[in-house]
Amino acid sequence: MNKPIGRLFAAALLMFGALLVSTSWWTVVRADRLDHDTANHRGVLRALKIRRGLIRADDGTVIARSTRDAEGVYHRSYPTGALFGHPVGYSYAGIGQTELERERNDELTGRTNAITTTVDQLLGHKAEGDDVRTTLDPKAQRIALDEIAQAGRSGAAVALDPRTGAVKVMASTPTYDPNVIKDSKALAAANRDESRKPLVNRALQFGYAPGSTFKVVTSTAAIDTGRFTPQSQVDGKNGVKISGVPLANDFGRSFGTIDLKTALAQSVNTVFAQVGEQLGKATMKRYMERFGFDSKPQLDYPADSMSASVVAPDPPRHAVPPTSKYVDVGRMSIGQGGLEATPLQMAQVAAAVANGGRLMKPHLTDKVVDRDGRTVKTVGAQLQSTVMKPSTAAAVTDMMIAVVQSGTGTKAQIPGTQVAGKTGTAETEFGDKINNVWFIGFAPAENPRIAVAVTVAGVTGFGGDFAAPIARDIMEELLR
Repeated sequence: MNKPIGRLFAAALLMFGALLVSTSWWTVVRADRLDHDTANHRGVLRALKIRRGLIRADDGTVIARSTRDAEGVYHRSYPTGALFGHPVGYSYAGIGQTELERERNDELTGRTNAITTTVDQLLGHKAEGDDVRTTLDPKAQRIALDEIAQAGRSGAAVALDPRTGAVKVMASTPTYDPNVIKDSKALAAANRDESRKPLVNRALQFGYAPGSTFKVVTSTAAIDTGRFTPQSQVDGKNGVKISGVPLANDFGRSFGTIDLKTALAQSVNTVFAQVGEQLGKATMKRYMERFGFDSKPQLDYPADSMSASVVAPDPPRHAVPPTSKYVDVGRMSIGQGGLEATPLQMAQVAAAVANGGRLMKPHLTDKVVDRDGRTVKTVGAQLQSTVMKPSTAAAVTDMMIAVVQSGTGTKAQIPGTQVAGKTGTAETEFGDKINNVWFIGFAPAENPRIAVAVTVAGVTGFGGDFAAPIARDIMEELLR
């Protein structure tokens, strides 16, 4: 090859390389920013020409699909309607994506491999996304949505496999049908519904006072530090002063001196408030952080669509560290005092105990499959934190079994299966008789396969009456 031809070849090669880099930069590296810019009409038009990948439930049920019309434009639809509105979200050109549709946008639009994407575009291949298989269970999800809606005004449920962190149920009511949110007018109408707030995912975005379910965290800290055992004796009389103010037990009952295991089964407020005071703010903070409090969940979900579980006392009416001077550690230790927890967080509390003290990262994605049916990505079990010693988890499990066998959680019992759990009832600003109620638990207690948290808002009653039966039905379905 003579020198002029060689130089020409080198120049052509450099130009092609520059084109490849430039195209990759704008179509892949900066594509997400461009596609979310409402002024970028080309991005909207390009999105309409992409066969966005399917999203499926764990049994293969299609949750989201794209179909092509006569003009070659793809339209997103959701065959399961409102069933998975909150965990999966929606994707429409012009208004963008939310939830899992947004978190897995690169995979769903085939943009995970910059070189493959660019070469396909240069060769004129049709843009196709990969499919996403989720961990979600349709039957258990339906049970959760229906039963929460029947029980109260609103609420949420989360069920996890404690061994892997796979999210089997993420239900929030009121829910919404993503097929309806097709344009800015429909989105604005849903956002104006202040009374129902259907677009809010209460499983991740809303903090409820966890009430007595938080006593599982306090029990863990008490036993894991060696300061207490399940047999430790504590004064359970009514009206014990906590931070100088008398604290009441449910129905004003006095229990006298009582052991920690019985106190959890009977949900004795004064016992666990005193335990929390003796442990102190620093110890409670340490264990809360191990469970995931005070930080956003490590979930494959948009970070700005999730809330941290925090303590926000009055004053100052905003989140503060658990060691703050504003925190009443005794009342925080029984799930009061401004403590706010999401249902996902409380499901993780149950899951950590169920998994021998090892908390796994939660995840909604099982795997990603390309256009040829090949698995290109698998989301497996990942350790989030070691919360407690295995011996502590065994002791707390035994205490939670007693709650369901003979305590406040008997309505969570499943024939032939041992269940461990804890109820919770938190008063609301609507009056003493209107409560937000909870149940957290796992089953089978001896070899846990599912951990669950259920909360129902605005009911007249207790967690054992409303939330426990829902949790039972979710667990029973997932154990089939």
